[in-house]
Amino acid sequence: MNIALTFKNFEPSDHLRNYATRRFEKLGRFIHKAENVTMTAVLTVDKFRHKAEVQFTGDAVNISAVEQSSDMYATVDMVLDKLEAQLKKQAERMKEKRRSGSREFAGGEMPDAPQAVDKRRIIVDTDKFEPKPLFAEEAALQMEHRDDEVIVFLNAETERVNVIYRRKNGDFGLVDPIV
Repeated sequence: MNIALTFKNFEPSDHLRNYATRRFEKLGRFIHKAENVTMTAVLTVDKFRHKAEVQFTGDAVNISAVEQSSDMYATVDMVLDKLEAQLKKQAERMKEKRRSGSREFAGGEMPDAPQAVDKRRIIVDTDKFEPKPLFAEEAALQMEHRDDEVIVFLNAETERVNVIYRRKNGDFGLVDPIV
């Protein structure tokens, strides 16, 4: 893993440089191909604020973290914790992706895998009607007094066909296509 440290507005001690390098090298254990990974850390001091901005890039990794505190050593530790959490989360995602990906073995499909059913949807009925011109508020009032889930109407304001529907929470939604 290539680590590039940049210091702004202060001259770092050798101890701080070694400390940051040693701490950031520990992130290499989360990456299986650590030689293709580059980490850029910019450590800045502005009056009493010590800030660390870290960019971690590699083949399948691109994460960043920013932290600040009153002590540069604490800032390095805090940004390291953030990066570790992000890398662990990404490693877990990749592991899940590999697990759920290819479920095949040498004999073909897994024996306990459900067989794919070719079920096509077909249209069984067609309703033809001429939508009435209504305002959206009038259509909402009609929905309140009826048990219908959907009302199709001609919007009197826009002169376009609209659909008002009942949402799961009881409110209404309006579909107004852009033509």
